[in-house]
Amino acid sequence: MAVRGGGVIGLSVALFAARAGFSVSLCDLGSPHAGSRVAGGMLAPVSEAWPGEETVTAQGVEALAMWPEFAASLNVGLFNNGTMVVGVSPGDLDDLRRIAGLFNDPSVGLLNNRAIRQLEPTLGPAVRGGMLVAGDLAVDNRELLSALHKACAEEGVTFQSDVDAKVTVIAAGAWSGELHPALKNVIRPVKGEILRLTHRPGALPPPSRTIRGSVHGRSIYLVPRKGGVVVGATQYEAGFDTDVSVAGVRDLLRDAETVLPGIAEYALTEAAVGFRAGSPDNVPIVRWLEPGVIAATGHHRNGLLLAPHTARLVVELIEGGSS
Repeated sequence: MAVRGGGVIGLSVALFAARAGFSVSLCDLGSPHAGSRVAGGMLAPVSEAWPGEETVTAQGVEALAMWPEFAASLNVGLFNNGTMVVGVSPGDLDDLRRIAGLFNDPSVGLLNNRAIRQLEPTLGPAVRGGMLVAGDLAVDNRELLSALHKACAEEGVTFQSDVDAKVTVIAAGAWSGELHPALKNVIRPVKGEILRLTHRPGALPPPSRTIRGSVHGRSIYLVPRKGGVVVGATQYEAGFDTDVSVAGVRDLLRDAETVLPGIAEYALTEAAVGFRAGSPDNVPIVRWLEPGVIAATGHHRNGLLLAPHTARLVVELIEGGSS
């Protein structure tokens, strides 16, 4: 079989297929703007949940349960302190209540100012409340990509530009629409800008867990990394525009500093653009397109989270035959 696309979805599909006994080759365009390379690394189906996206949330919860074993098989560490979701305005807190209401889980509920600051003392004074989602995870996306590439090579996956195969899996993310007519007007690029900040001597330490904020309705997240934090992410319907905009950087830093003022003393070491693979309803497309061609794309902001889940589904499709 052949896999078109070497991001986290394509590499995971190739790895699962090779481990299932298939001969696998992988072709990748190598874009620096691939969503997997620029991602924040959150594995957070609960804190990412939203009314109307129950299908994606259910897939994410199922995928999250696969991650500890998946990460261990790759020798990749996970950040397992959970996610603190916070709000600034009364409307932000109402949104948090809506998210909590999606789950029949007494541990997912709103906390007051005192409770959230006992958990994260460096939160800013504008933060008025929040909730702790203890089960959420996070991963260093670039460490994950390197580990997946290494594991694929060890399992015999070949990396080449073109190959004839009985089954081809289209897993090229935002570029998937260019590879098959059935995806042409279905998969679209969703631009996102993301920042990497490095801790400097004398600055407050990075947060101990992922911080997701709603700042007057605008979403912001800060994901801890070794020696710093990743801040993201803007979202535009702007095609394949690769420019980092001044407005995008300004808005991210403003909202991030509102939630966690101490990052003002950090160094801005990277500003990058990545493209999520959008689908009409934000639900991934994982199915046969025609005999011999499978789509594994359209994961939007959940590509890392859903990688092992999608890879397992693709192997099941291949083992079940064309349908």
